[in-house]
Amino acid sequence: MKTFRLLYCFFSSILLLALVTGCASNQPSSAGWRTIYNKGSNLNDFTLVGDANWRIQEDLLMADFLLSKTPSYLVTRSSHKNFQIRAEIWVDGQSNSGIFIRCADPAKIDSKVCYEINIWDSRPDPSYGTGAIVDVAKVSPMPRAGGQWNTLEITADGDHLVVFLNGQKTADAHDAQLTQGHIGLQYGSGIVKFRKVEIHEL
Repeated sequence: MKTFRLLYCFFSSILLLALVTGCASNQPSSAGWRTIYNKGSNLNDFTLVGDANWRIQEDLLMADFLLSKTPSYLVTRSSHKNFQIRAEIWVDGQSNSGIFIRCADPAKIDSKVCYEINIWDSRPDPSYGTGAIVDVAKVSPMPRAGGQWNTLEITADGDHLVVFLNGQKTADAHDAQLTQGHIGLQYGSGIVKFRKVEIHEL
């Protein structure tokens, strides 16, 4: 009986340790990050601009079809000033996608009135292709995002804009035209999937 109790206590301790470890591994990697989209999220915090078939499929936020030739966006209802964004995105080789930031008018998403961080391997002018900030910071050489999961990191702190793709800095610029606004996830062509989008206010 004593041996049984000892074994019971031993295995109970192992199970408790496993549960605690498992719970700890599911905690956010760092404080201050807020989810815009992740597994289990819905689209209630977004407004739709354009006519792409945005949907949640197999826990991924995705689109692969447009009814018109005009790009479509999921735009946050909230506005942001200084922040960091981390996004996990999958695209195919022909996809035109990216993230628009500091868009003053959530109904008007364009590189002229927002900062456009591009994901577009097949852009005719690759200097503003994948990893660039369109019309603000060129990229050279242009990295390729197609056919794989990528981590896109964007920092907007005052007039300082920095972009990393898969740990590689692709753009670093100072531009004071836009100071605050909404965030837009873009679908322009191909297949686009977002697995996670997080924001950290600065």
